[in-house]
Amino acid sequence: MEFACKGVIPVFNGFPEETVRFFLGLRFHNDASYFNDHRDEYEAYVKKPFFEFIAAMTPALEEIADDFELRPAKCLARIRRDTRFTKDKTPYRDHLWLMFKRSGEPRDETVMYWFELSPDTVNWGLGFWGQNRPAMDAMRTMIEQKPSEMLDALTKAGIPDEMFSIDGGVYQKKEIPEGVPDALKDFYPHKELYLCRRGISLSDAYSGNIARQCGQDYLRLKPLYTLFRNLADLGRASLDA
Repeated sequence: MEFACKGVIPVFNGFPEETVRFFLGLRFHNDASYFNDHRDEYEAYVKKPFFEFIAAMTPALEEIADDFELRPAKCLARIRRDTRFTKDKTPYRDHLWLMFKRSGEPRDETVMYWFELSPDTVNWGLGFWGQNRPAMDAMRTMIEQKPSEMLDALTKAGIPDEMFSIDGGVYQKKEIPEGVPDALKDFYPHKELYLCRRGISLSDAYSGNIARQCGQDYLRLKPLYTLFRNLADLGRASLDA
């Protein structure tokens, strides 16, 4: 099923092959000297096309909600890593992602659409940033008390589907109550949750069709974005109560 965007979509001709070449260069020469020597390539072949991709996604996202942060510099991850709290001290990422979330909302409370490009893969999807226990607890309450709401959102989004995987860590010993519909049993024990689009060839990123495919999927997942957004808000309200 095609999900066409109603707005005017800015032209996006795909990521240049130099984007991935730049990432590969950083993978094997991950230091400030190399990055500074190739900063112009970063600006031309990484930052610029990612900003153009964000612009191409904007009409679809505006159809989904009116409060997304859509400023490119706020959506795109930084190429420089924060190494203060990790054993991996390599200073730069050899891939980049972007996220679309509610403007001004902390990442650990948010629901996001994302897109990621690396030398190995390209994928996108929808979900929560990390472990959002209040939202997951709200989901379990919904599954127990109002399962039809979640089932309806899944049906409208066409999930499950072999093109999307349902990912995220789970509680291994979480007991699933009797009466939970079979279609929701895999969701119940999640401590983090996101849907990831699979099967996209890296070569697709070099075509303008990548924006059309991603935008269609974002629109398709709108019922689940609305559901997850509600769960995030319910979870936050439970903490404030």
